[in-house]
Amino acid sequence: MEWNEETIARLRALWAEGLSTAEIGRRMAISKNAVVGKAHRLNLPARPSPIRRDATGAAPRPATPRRVTGPTLPPLAAASAPAPQVVAAPISQPPAPPASVPRVVASRPASTTFRAIRPQTCCWPIGEPGTKSFRFCDSEASTGKPYCQEHAALAYVKVRDRRDDAAVA
Repeated sequence: MEWNEETIARLRALWAEGLSTAEIGRRMAISKNAVVGKAHRLNLPARPSPIRRDATGAAPRPATPRRVTGPTLPPLAAASAPAPQVVAAPISQPPAPPASVPRVVASRPASTTFRAIRPQTCCWPIGEPGTKSFRFCDSEASTGKPYCQEHAALAYVKVRDRRDDAAVA
């Protein structure tokens, strides 16, 4: 479609009548998207959304909350603070894992949370996140690894070389 002065004047007139972009497109034998694009480039006044056309009886929508600017996580200083001292109290035992899962016995209280874990302790998750029984292993971590020796053996599996498989076949 070639936009000349005559077609632009017709678009402006139909737009001023309040017709939908689809109807203007049908009357001018062009696509709705061509109408929308040209109206945008001509800076014609915005149209009300066809989705919210019937606002009678509907409660006004609440304003969307503003995005938070700045950091949303606690400062790192809070994470490096010394862990609070735990008073000896009876610890309820979490449910026993299935027989196929190796059982890990924690040497520290089962109430260890992510924030209480220090870099030198094992970060292996135990249990279902979001439940009261969820905790971390919290055993002594291997040097340079986030896990204890037992969990590091599970986490770090040596990749086999495919050439070894090809030589056998």
